[in-house]
Amino acid sequence: MNYLTKILTGCGLAAALMAPAYAAWDSDKGCLSCHEGIEQFSDTKVMSKLSCTKCHNGDGKATELELAHKEMWANPTDLRVVDQTCGKCHKKEVANAKTSLHATSAGKISGTRYDFGAQTRDSIHATYDVKALKTGREGTVAELTQLPSYDPTKPESDTNSIGDDYLRNQCLRCHIWSDGHQRDGDYRASGCAACHVEYSNAATYEGGDKAIDKTQKDRPRMHKMSRVPSVTQCQHCHNRGGRTGMSYAGMMESDGYGTPFKENGGKQGKLHGKHYNFLQADLHYDAGLTCVDCHTKNEMHGDGYLYEKKEYALEIRCETCHGTTESPATLATIHGDPMDHLERQGDKVIINLKGQDRALEVPQLMPAEEKNGQLQSLPLALSPEGKVAMVDIPVHMEKLECHTCHSAWAPQCYGCHAKQDIGKSSGDWLTAKPGGDPSKASHKSNRAGDAFAWKESRSYVRWDSPALGINHRGKVSTYVPGCQVFLTQVNGEQGIISNKTYTTKDGTSGIAHNPIVPHTTSKQSRTCTDCHTNPKVWGVGSGIYDIQRNFPDGEAPIDFELERIVDEQGMQLQATNHKGARPFNKAEQQKIQRVGTCIACHAAEAKKLNADAPDDITHSKLIRQQMNK
Repeated sequence: MNYLTKILTGCGLAAALMAPAYAAWDSDKGCLSCHEGIEQFSDTKVMSKLSCTKCHNGDGKATELELAHKEMWANPTDLRVVDQTCGKCHKKEVANAKTSLHATSAGKISGTRYDFGAQTRDSIHATYDVKALKTGREGTVAELTQLPSYDPTKPESDTNSIGDDYLRNQCLRCHIWSDGHQRDGDYRASGCAACHVEYSNAATYEGGDKAIDKTQKDRPRMHKMSRVPSVTQCQHCHNRGGRTGMSYAGMMESDGYGTPFKENGGKQGKLHGKHYNFLQADLHYDAGLTCVDCHTKNEMHGDGYLYEKKEYALEIRCETCHGTTESPATLATIHGDPMDHLERQGDKVIINLKGQDRALEVPQLMPAEEKNGQLQSLPLALSPEGKVAMVDIPVHMEKLECHTCHSAWAPQCYGCHAKQDIGKSSGDWLTAKPGGDPSKASHKSNRAGDAFAWKESRSYVRWDSPALGINHRGKVSTYVPGCQVFLTQVNGEQGIISNKTYTTKDGTSGIAHNPIVPHTTSKQSRTCTDCHTNPKVWGVGSGIYDIQRNFPDGEAPIDFELERIVDEQGMQLQATNHKGARPFNKAEQQKIQRVGTCIACHAAEAKKLNADAPDDITHSKLIRQQMNK
């Protein structure tokens, strides 16, 4: 003990100076004896007063790890304990969250089971039993029961589907009852923290808590709540299926090359188990909009209804912010609720970006301004090309979704080759090992081995010229493959089922294409020739992929190429999992082709368009007449 310490000890100051720097906001000094430097979870008026044990339980006075962590909840927002934590103040939000598609995965489950021939398009199952808090809205149900398990000792049936095991071991890693997959890009927490606690793609801690290893995986970026989730946070789930989270940022999975090589000659690192190519990002992403600048609280948190598919839960469309050629932007959801971060300033619409001290002007098809309390329309703000596409050919606005033309590309994963090994048990995302911390029951390491092992691959991937078809609203929409299952079942090295495809309850092949909003919006639209002269876009396929030669060990289970949704007579070949969705019928195909025939000669003339020129000088009246029929 040096001289200064002796003096300080004598006056009782040494202990004070040498003690850890406890945070003033937390009364649980036992916790802080180890977790010195930890961030205050929230500085909001109420939450800033919360101590460690108010959320995490445990013993705030103990200074030994085992005693301090006794009956502790590692994640207080997990849906198994959330009613005792977040739910004490946010009871309505927590109750709604349990009915949300983020919790039920109802659309994902019904779509997969439909493709496996186990049910109709109606949603009947969820991750867990759940009842609606509200009923009566289109596309909703009163209750959903938990997804069944698969027993290989019993025959396949509607209640014993191999697809259920596929969901339990693979697809259902992404819902807010689950803690998520344990690999770069997929790490996250469960419950409210799945969105509101940020994880980096590497999932290492970057904060000041001295007790947390900065190299250990599966840690949040900070011990902080984020009111506005980042695009990266949303991507931790939205990287499979429609892949909209990745597409929004211009990321498209590659065929696994991992090039260009790094300086040391190695391959590029993986996210979500995939290598990526970088394509044109969505223009909203380039402008700085995060997902929640468009998507509403009700869409994210749920509103008490049990929606069957995401299209029914959707509250916004392009016209919400941009208007149409016939009416100004509503700046309100389809249910009439105002979008509070949107406002009119004179003849302009401004969006105040959430979580950012920044505002942007929103381009308007039909500008408007308020005069004497009334909204008055102003002349259309369109380019010459836009006038032709949206005004001279009004059928585009009447029968097409905006993204049909303005989605430059879409991810297309053809052929989902799935292999189940019933000789090897594996984790089930819906069941947990008994005992332990209930808030960690959904962690990958705590999954019960109630499912079987699966491996996945595909035939090929593309991004250009996605197909078109009719969506649930009766409008032309972008279509992508999903899901095109070829099932192989083995028991160790013993083959049982080889490349089986299913037939849906409606009599189509379980190989599927579905409508999608790709989240790849560009100002420049798809060309007339891409839509009107490309058979792949019409849904009849390119005629290039030889399905038979791609099954060299046996007869191909289907007799159509993977891009071929429908034949030239309008007979549907592939499944569509969404009610009301379908490929083009024969009459619609013929109409598209007639216009394409005109374009073949008049494309050069069309490029010389001038919005003010008379019809006989502008592009062919014939094209316009054919389009408007």
